[in-house]
Amino acid sequence: MSAVTPPDFKTLHDPARPSGPRKRKLVVIGAGMASGRMLEHLLQADPNAFEVTLFNAEPRGNYNRLMLSPVLSGEKSYDDIVTHDADWYAAHGIACHFGEPVVRIDREARRVHTNRRSADYDALVIATGSAPFIIPVPGKDLPGVVTYRDLEDTNAMIAAGIAGKDAVVIGGGLLGLEAAAGMAARGARVTVIHLMGHLMERQLDAAAGYLLQKDLERRGIKVHCKGATKAILGRDRAEAVLLEDGTVHPADLVCMAVGIRPETRIAVDAHLEVERGLVVDDAMRSSDPHIFALGECVEHRGQLFGLVAPLYDQAKVLAQTLLGQPAEFRPVQTATKLKVTGCDLFSAGDFAEGEGREDIVFRDPGRGIYKRLVLEGNRIIGVVMYGDTADGSWFYGLMKDGTDISNMRETLIFGPAFQGGGAPDPMAAVAALPPEAEICGCNGVCKGMIVNAVQNGAHTLEAVRATTKASGSCGTCTGLVEQVMKATLGDAFAAAALAGMCKCTTHSHEDVRRLIRSMGLKSIPAVMQELGWKTVGGCHSCRPALNYYLLAEWPLEYADDRQSRFVNERNHANIQKDGTYSVVPRMWGGVTTPGELRAIADAAERYDVPMVKVTGGQRIDLLGVKKQDLPHIWADLNAAGLVSGHAYSKGLRTVKTCVGSEFCRFGTQDSTGLGIRLEKLLWGSWTPHKVKLGVSGCPRNCAEATCKDVGVVCVDSGYQISVAGAAGMEVKETEPLAATPSEDEAVEIITAFVQLYREHARYLDRPYKWVAKVGLDWVKAQIEDLPNRRALVERFEISQSVYRKDPWAEHAAPDRRADWAPLADLTLEAAE
Repeated sequence: MSAVTPPDFKTLHDPARPSGPRKRKLVVIGAGMASGRMLEHLLQADPNAFEVTLFNAEPRGNYNRLMLSPVLSGEKSYDDIVTHDADWYAAHGIACHFGEPVVRIDREARRVHTNRRSADYDALVIATGSAPFIIPVPGKDLPGVVTYRDLEDTNAMIAAGIAGKDAVVIGGGLLGLEAAAGMAARGARVTVIHLMGHLMERQLDAAAGYLLQKDLERRGIKVHCKGATKAILGRDRAEAVLLEDGTVHPADLVCMAVGIRPETRIAVDAHLEVERGLVVDDAMRSSDPHIFALGECVEHRGQLFGLVAPLYDQAKVLAQTLLGQPAEFRPVQTATKLKVTGCDLFSAGDFAEGEGREDIVFRDPGRGIYKRLVLEGNRIIGVVMYGDTADGSWFYGLMKDGTDISNMRETLIFGPAFQGGGAPDPMAAVAALPPEAEICGCNGVCKGMIVNAVQNGAHTLEAVRATTKASGSCGTCTGLVEQVMKATLGDAFAAAALAGMCKCTTHSHEDVRRLIRSMGLKSIPAVMQELGWKTVGGCHSCRPALNYYLLAEWPLEYADDRQSRFVNERNHANIQKDGTYSVVPRMWGGVTTPGELRAIADAAERYDVPMVKVTGGQRIDLLGVKKQDLPHIWADLNAAGLVSGHAYSKGLRTVKTCVGSEFCRFGTQDSTGLGIRLEKLLWGSWTPHKVKLGVSGCPRNCAEATCKDVGVVCVDSGYQISVAGAAGMEVKETEPLAATPSEDEAVEIITAFVQLYREHARYLDRPYKWVAKVGLDWVKAQIEDLPNRRALVERFEISQSVYRKDPWAEHAAPDRRADWAPLADLTLEAAE
């Protein structure tokens, strides 16, 4: 690259001089992860340095491309992976032109052109990323042939409706396997065709590649290695893939994931120096001193970059360069972790055979564990691990630092816990990591950043996630993040994710929910088999939780397992200390009729109910009903139009109301009508714990809405919605969630909140505990995002189409009454 004196950006803008020169104009081409991180650094260091204009060929801003795989599998939505939304760009004064690619750069005039407009620049950043490589074979342009690179590609695969169909992925590298796993999770019959002898040959040796192939095949994904594609067959669309050896694989969809190339066309047209990529120097400057570049489109010292860690390093360097600060990009070796759920893989460095190299290998075929260290001169130069990667970061640190391992050679393969003699220390690996060790690859977060956040008051996982973004994307690093927190805080840190959900498993509740979704597990036996349950059949702690998680995730496919419920939920009534039961009919919004009251009175007399009591939730409780009488009393109450009040359930219990504007002279809205509407909408929905609502017609709050799980206070201007209250063993006032003038919108917001709670909370966590863990700001963000809110409501309605029915009517049927013989119930309801 020719030596050119760069412009001194530091002297062109002095933020300390309020009357100084105009803001410099910065134009950025490409709104990907690298340029997004650069803008974050730039705005954090000096938000007034530049007037920023952003162009992007995609019709959207920055999102986490590493998370396309869980979007494809259905584990996440696009909204879950957005990094910078419209509000973020607006808050920072960035002029955005999405769906508008730059077609020409006028270097002499320092101006970029699209087909709609032009924009002048003092500094230009090119971040055009990469383009997928298309194998030049017959049939490559047929409908049904897609690539896998961006959200459009992902949506195309989803839109193809591949459940039950044949899909072929050409390419057994990182992207290809993620695409294969995503399509398999959607029910496709997937075949992976790979040219080389084993999968991921750039990251894995043959032994680890074999273990990976076995794991994928156990998950129903076929793998064809040494397969050279000859043609894609089909008349009007893709129908099959033909290989050079004559093998034909049927294919309703073909995904090409064979590699990427730097997207440099705009740079070539501008006559910038381009070799394999757009050439930049250590300061990320191109051959034009006013034009900079970063990301997958660049070439630095002959090297191209496809992993996120070096791209984030480039972003930091470029931000400093633009602010006139000295900075140099020095790429370091990076590690690879596969984000195909259930395949635990780590790879770093050079593991090829060579003169003077030797291996240390550990194999445990029974557990599918393989570890290989490649040594050269008493230093680690390569690491390959499969099945157990807990020590990967420690080995990686030794490799990067060039540590002499001669003194630990005999125990090296067993990891840091076995160094120095004595009993193994499970926290030794994370304690030994240097501050710069990468913990969260998705967001480029190192150990030192987490330690700094913890030392500055972030003492919960949620707080660390909010501060650093660590564990906020794919979630696979959650355990490691918590280990760093544990190593920093010691005994003061109690991490839920470090402990299993019960004695039967080491998996946390959060891990189990995530794996159920991503692995497509749809029965309790499947969960226990795939996740390695220690206790055959599980226990009284995990079975109810698994039953709920499966029910919430797969409402149309999973059949509720009655035997995995607590006794109250099995018997649809509350067991009392003498073995009798409490029966509570539902009274919508606390409103009843003379006919309902007569039916309750008649039932109480007919079945010798010893106590009839008005509850705090504006319902009537019949206490002391014998078990054998339950189906009969239900049948009598059903005949009068009364249904189960679910007073026993982990679900909606009551909606307490005041009379509101219909009768009260202080009422501002029809609180009774809204309460009835909400109860009829939400009843029958299983939730992680019981849920109670209150609707008060005015700020006098007669319905005690401000200590409920969800409360609505009606005011002259509409409805104030608050959440996360408590009035039991703990007393807590609700926190404001939203305000709206519309009753319809109030109902939509509350429904979305309930569904969000259903999808994310740990089993037996009340809403106030869950909100405290995830943060009210996160909850608000999910609810305020209108498309996301409506998607939550839609998913709730799908679930209700299955489960909103009266269990009393079902179990009161004559052919079911044998279930209620007077046998002792040995299982009592868990304490709440």
